[in-house]
Amino acid sequence: MTPDDEKFLRRAIELADRAGAAGERPFGSLLVGPAGEVLVEDHNTMVSEADITAHPELKLARWAARELAPEVAAGTTMYTSCQPCPMCATAIDRSGLGRVVYALSSEQFESVKPATPALPPVRYDGPALFAEARKPIEQHY
Repeated sequence: MTPDDEKFLRRAIELADRAGAAGERPFGSLLVGPAGEVLVEDHNTMVSEADITAHPELKLARWAARELAPEVAAGTTMYTSCQPCPMCATAIDRSGLGRVVYALSSEQFESVKPATPALPPVRYDGPALFAEARKPIEQHY
């Protein structure tokens, strides 16, 4: 961990703090380009946008995939206040970003947040209709 890593992590934590003060969930993230410049930053907006996917890591991964050339994305680091959830981690992988630095691990996050009731399980049925479902995939690839 370099002094710059610590500086940018502190900014992510500051963004998380601002989000929490504004009534959002307290998470913040920023992207730092290959030359050390802040490219974009954001915080969680799940409450104000009524969007369960409005995590800052996901929003920044989408921004990177849309706005950065692959070689720039590969040299870009995401700094985030907490370890990305599986949804965000998948988006980050797909975005081509080269590195993620986070403050709290998922385990540390769970140890400091208040306990919340478990969500009811979702029922998944499948696979089904393989012969039909495979056609659009085969035609695309």
